Amino acid sequence: MLFDSSLRRELARSFGATLLVLGTVVLTMMLIRTLGLATKGTVSPSDVTLVMGYTLLGHFPTLLALSLFVAAVGTLSRMQSDSEMVIWSACGRGPMSLLLPLLRFAWPVLVGVAVFALGVWPWSNQQVAELRQRFEQRADVERIAPGQFQESASGSRVFFVDKDSGETSGNNVFISSQDAASHSIVSAQSARIQTEGADRFLVLENGQRVERRNDGSGHRVSEFDTYRILIGDAPIEAGETPVRARHTWDLMNDPSAINQGELSWRIGLVLAAINLVMLSLVVSFGSPRAGRAANLVFALFAFIVYYNLLNLGQNWIASGRVQFLRYMLGLHAGVAVALIGWLLVRQRWGSPFAIARSVLLGGWRSSGAGRAGVAP
Repeated sequence: MLFDSSLRRELARSFGATLLVLGTVVLTMMLIRTLGLATKGTVSPSDVTLVMGYTLLGHFPTLLALSLFVAAVGTLSRMQSDSEMVIWSACGRGPMSLLLPLLRFAWPVLVGVAVFALGVWPWSNQQVAELRQRFEQRADVERIAPGQFQESASGSRVFFVDKDSGETSGNNVFISSQDAASHSIVSAQSARIQTEGADRFLVLENGQRVERRNDGSGHRVSEFDTYRILIGDAPIEAGETPVRARHTWDLMNDPSAINQGELSWRIGLVLAAINLVMLSLVVSFGSPRAGRAANLVFALFAFIVYYNLLNLGQNWIASGRVQFLRYMLGLHAGVAVALIGWLLVRQRWGSPFAIARSVLLGGWRSSGAGRAGVAP
């Protein structure tokens, strides 16, 4: 009881600190990335906070799995370097006896990884996709920014308004329109927005319109006192939902190659978090002379390799190069069997390298002693 409580208490402190540090780093990276998207015009500047929050929620299962792994490796490595493991081993607490206390602490985190990976991940991607789509489908009048050339939602018009313009009126307006039959350029001294029912019009005053036919038949120049342009374009039809934004249940009901690839990443992240708990035991029971830093570096390297294998498997399954079930069993079940075997060997005989060395040296010494005992 004392062993379980002390281990879980230290794991909780280490896990909370690690999650806070990693969350701060990821939040900073997401802020820089989201500001870059807003600068490019992909998302609305007013939605930067929402996009950043949804993106952080989408990456939360990876943060939970990595924080749990780093906390377990750091705690067990500290116990190994301070010779606490020697004391607990003398009391009959081997590597396998540490697995149950680790799982008792880790099961709420593993449930959180499953909830975020299977449910929150597609929901957050769907919210980000809707924000981007809403920004792309905004009305032409909302796209107009004083002092900048802006393209309409349909891509057929380019607007320019002087910097000294207001929100509902403008000065020195320039509009370039392109359709299947002609190309026209309209310039006016002033403009204002007029609403009639469900339609909105841009009313231009004191300007000129130049129209050129696409077939080369000629052009026409006209001057006007008042000219109205309909700017309430119909919204663009929503495209197909990205596979990352589709619910897990929909992916299971439609077992196409690309859906199975996305499903392998979501389920694989949960299975990888379970395997990483066992891997932390294997990594921590190393040589005390190596130090905690060496164990943490190896743990991060192992996590990166495992995470890249998840992404690689997703691409292979989506492209049809490998089957879903075969890859899942080969990667996750193979890693689990190897780790359980490693822990059993350490529990019974110690390090496999020490066993191999003792067997080789023992065999060499016995053969040498036999030769020495033979009379000439």
